[in-house]
Amino acid sequence: MKASLAIAVCLVAVSLVAAAPQKQYTSKFDNVNVDDVLGNDRVLNNYLKCLMEKGPCTPEGRELKRLLPDALQSECSKCTEVQRRNSEKVINFLRSHRAGEWKLLLDKYDSKGIYRAKHDAAQKKQH
Repeated sequence: MKASLAIAVCLVAVSLVAAAPQKQYTSKFDNVNVDDVLGNDRVLNNYLKCLMEKGPCTPEGRELKRLLPDALQSECSKCTEVQRRNSEKVINFLRSHRAGEWKLLLDKYDSKGIYRAKHDAAQKKQH
């Protein structure tokens, strides 16, 4: 349910950085301060450009871009609790403050709207 945006979330949160062969993604980047990333246009823009293949990627950005499709497809089933929280935070921020970039990310990573619909339905159930 939170998969479609766990993607965008992870994008900035860089939480999904490296897939572990176990049941969860690595927690190696769970201590990234997502608020600092969201509050720094330069850093946020670099992650967005990386995800959209319009700029270079840091190692974390490359891992995020690689894992994003899996996170969406699996509805973030391999995410840690921190990654789920950060994903929601990033998604909400992008929706509210960077709607244009959010739409571009959705178009790229969820072009059929499958994960978007699941996430929206889950959000409605919570409210």
